Amino acid sequence: MNPLTRTAGAVAFALALALSATLGAQWPSYPTPDVPRNADGMPNLSGPPPRTADGKVDFSGVWNAGRGGGRGNRGGGGGGPAAAPAGGAAAAPAAGAPARGAGAAPPAGAAPPDGAAPPAGGAPPGAGAQAAGGGGGGGGGRGGGRGAAVCTPLADGVFASAFFEVAGNAACLPPMQQWAQDLKKKRMADNSKHNPDVWCLPIGLMQYHNHPQPSQIVQTKNLMLITYESNYGLRYIYTDGRPAPGNDPNPWWFGYSRGWWEGNDTLVVETTHFNSEERASWHDVNGTPWSDALKMTERFKRPTFGSLQVDVTIDDPKVFEKPFTVRVFRNLLVDAEMFEFICNENERSTEHITK
Repeated sequence: MNPLTRTAGAVAFALALALSATLGAQWPSYPTPDVPRNADGMPNLSGPPPRTADGKVDFSGVWNAGRGGGRGNRGGGGGGPAAAPAGGAAAAPAAGAPARGAGAAPPAGAAPPDGAAPPAGGAPPGAGAQAAGGGGGGGGGRGGGRGAAVCTPLADGVFASAFFEVAGNAACLPPMQQWAQDLKKKRMADNSKHNPDVWCLPIGLMQYHNHPQPSQIVQTKNLMLITYESNYGLRYIYTDGRPAPGNDPNPWWFGYSRGWWEGNDTLVVETTHFNSEERASWHDVNGTPWSDALKMTERFKRPTFGSLQVDVTIDDPKVFEKPFTVRVFRNLLVDAEMFEFICNENERSTEHITK
């Protein structure tokens, strides 16, 4: 049973965080099997990742937004403090603290929201209006999207993604087509009330990657499943060598995902055929849109037993002038399980949204 009541506005982000610890008390803690442990019984997550019988990395497990390879915990972030990218994101508030979401006003003195992408060769209109997403690129995105920040990539040039802004900071996005800039501005002006998360619909893959509620990967030889606690999402990644659909009249909320291995350590997943209607196409809470031309290429890596890193290349020529790559960090959630999250059960918030 889901006791959460959703907030009209962007996403019930702070509420989910605040209630997660309380909800956790309703479920027994059961030790996660096959996790290496120290003499005191605590998980040792810094060792090498597990592997399948054929030597491939096994990505199976329950994963939380966070970076640093620490133990995941409910409430976003993961297993201890993490350094922010150089010159980048502000620290996230403590779990349960009010989030400055898309439905909240910016603090006094902050620049006004501006969803526009930077013009070629220059800063975006209202330069620096979008903050890096918070959590040190760990995906929580809390505090994200509305304070002044400078676009600074990670050391290898990749941008740390965040919940409120897909590139961590809107200034990090490539120039967008005018229609996409206008749509994002409109979405933010409407306090992101049309984000699919508000309406209990499947959210974009990048929102799921960065969501504070965990996800679970179940890996088999020919299929990898990702279940998302948020809105009870289910994603299929086919690893049996099939081609993309040649004539599929029905676009997919999660896209159509096919994966293959580069060596034994990297799973490459290409996803196309996305549902591009306006109520579906949200990369982030602030409303960065996608089109029917979107192709996402994810590179899954598990550097240690307790850490997951996903580099995502977003290629969408109808929205962005060039492809760009963002990075997501996840930590293994040990000795805890996914909750049943039935979003529409006792849902009361949408009736209060202004039509």
